[in-house]
Amino acid sequence: PETGDGAGLLLRIPREFFRKAVPALRGAESFGVAMIFGAEGEEAAIEAAARGEGCEVLAWRDVPTDPSAIGTDARKVMPRIRQLFLAAPAGAADDAAVERRLLVVRRRIEKAAPGAYVCSCSARTVVYKGLLLATQIERFYPDLSDPDFASPFAIVHQRYSTNTFPSWELAHPFRALAHNGEINALKGNLGALAAREPSLASPLFGEDLKKLLPVVRPGQSDSASLDNMFELLVAAGRDAPHAMMMLLPQAWGAKYHVGHDVRAFFEYHSALMEPWDGPAAVAFTDGLSLGAALDRNGLRPARWTLTKGGLFFLASEAGVLDVPPADVARHGRLGPGTLLWLDLKKHRLVEDGELKAFYARRRPYRRWVQENRIPVTGLFTEIVPSAVPGGEDGRSALLREQARFGWTLEDVELVLRPMAETGIEPVGAMGNDAALACLSKKPRSLFDHFHQLFAQVTNPPIDPIREELVMSIMTYIGNQANILDETPEHAHLVKMTRPVLTDDELRRMRNVPDFPARTLSLFYAEGNLHAALDRLAADALAAVRDGVKIVILSDRGDAAGGAGRIPSLLAVAAVNKALAEAGVRPSVGVVVESGEVREVHHFAVLLGFGATAVNPWLALATVSEIGRADAVKAAAHYVTAVCKGLMKIMSKMGISTLRSYRSARIFEAVGL
Repeated sequence: PETGDGAGLLLRIPREFFRKAVPALRGAESFGVAMIFGAEGEEAAIEAAARGEGCEVLAWRDVPTDPSAIGTDARKVMPRIRQLFLAAPAGAADDAAVERRLLVVRRRIEKAAPGAYVCSCSARTVVYKGLLLATQIERFYPDLSDPDFASPFAIVHQRYSTNTFPSWELAHPFRALAHNGEINALKGNLGALAAREPSLASPLFGEDLKKLLPVVRPGQSDSASLDNMFELLVAAGRDAPHAMMMLLPQAWGAKYHVGHDVRAFFEYHSALMEPWDGPAAVAFTDGLSLGAALDRNGLRPARWTLTKGGLFFLASEAGVLDVPPADVARHGRLGPGTLLWLDLKKHRLVEDGELKAFYARRRPYRRWVQENRIPVTGLFTEIVPSAVPGGEDGRSALLREQARFGWTLEDVELVLRPMAETGIEPVGAMGNDAALACLSKKPRSLFDHFHQLFAQVTNPPIDPIREELVMSIMTYIGNQANILDETPEHAHLVKMTRPVLTDDELRRMRNVPDFPARTLSLFYAEGNLHAALDRLAADALAAVRDGVKIVILSDRGDAAGGAGRIPSLLAVAAVNKALAEAGVRPSVGVVVESGEVREVHHFAVLLGFGATAVNPWLALATVSEIGRADAVKAAAHYVTAVCKGLMKIMSKMGISTLRSYRSARIFEAVGL
């Protein structure tokens, strides 16, 4: 019970205290501090990494600690805790340039000294943390009790570990933020980031940017990963509130009440960065000022008070400090998708509306979005049903296609008919008593091997009906990979309000200006499946290098004699992987045109493994036949049912946007 999950403080560097405690600093006008856990015997490698970036090593200091103040388990795994003091690098133009250089120093230390964990490396801030309870911090670190240890702010956090095992390294705060909640979309976020990394470029970093890659170290917690992403955006030139609005954007859909400029800001940035989605309250700093933000669902509390004496505090509970009501100047709480900023230069509290209006008008985002997007109207219009041949011949052809793709009568009558007639995914009462696909004696679809994961512990599923206002299944084609830049071209996109395409919409997509499309067949006439997959991936990569922006994977049409067929899921996964490894995935749309796809689960798995959009041509033909009296209505009902079903599946993981769910691979493969 004396060993906590982690606690600590993120503070401005107390320069006077360090000059008093470290004789080598007394003549130093400016210096940076690296707070390091472990790394015994790796001092030479650490110093070489610092000197390699032009930083002079001034001194090492063993941080005074009192191990008797902490729990037995924490004491058993306690690392050596030291501070490395560095002179500001020569040639740094300003304070921000010093911070960028020290960020590079930290990444070089992490690569050169595997036994080192660098809590912070900055000329602005220092982190004191550990495997502690909040009440143990002050006794464990005697530095904090010294009268000269002064900071204008502190970000304080006590961690309750849910998705990673507690350790000294994973205690909060991190280098720039503390986070209460879970990033449910983490796998998708990290996959998207890895695909973008080859294209990242910043004039502020130049060639040094390569030294920071990978941006997120493997094996970290969701909070540490968010911290890495945030500090990169800030170091590359964005203001801290701007960076946080990219990572935790508010909802801005058509039904959401928001100003035109602010909506355009979030629409523009939605093409750069998918939300780091999940219940989250975040306190963050650039080392000069600090702020706080809440996710779009608002499922974490964050309450604040400003006193008449100018003291501000924000916490997950009210009443953390005893302040007489007469001394309170203002108080409030963060709502869904809102943030605030404490400007410690101008001594101002800037609230959500003013902050968003300021950043929304710094650049002409509204004009960029309006002039560059290829809008939904004109490309994706009303539902047009699939053409179904009339008479008995047409029905026979439909039955042959259904048999070819392994459909059963149950698929048509128990799955598609209710969707076509009601617009709602059918619900069964007693669970699924069919054998697992890997144990079944009957042929089963590849989709059946994949089982959806659920949110667990403290990150609850959300209600896709009540939370519809903050949910979105919009998706894009044409995203620019370099998220560190802002240009009008970042808004030049094909925008789809949903990932389900009718035949007519797919036909139009094959002829979008500036977005050449190429169709690759999933049938193969020779060789085995492995060789066919390799050929398909190579063909997709060759097409993209030829300038193709939309790759369509199709199993429509007659197969050649004796041809095999690549399952659409396997094809998507192979193409997605090949394009990502080649560094060209972000700007390319991967569209599936398949007769296999009929249930909502099939769409979810395809999107989860990287598809941008899906045209279920045989399912649309089938529902058009079912609703022959009003085929348009039947097709519209089916598309609506699929879209509602996708939101239900995303909500099981507490994810609100398709952009965060796509490529996240949030499935278990059972017996595959």
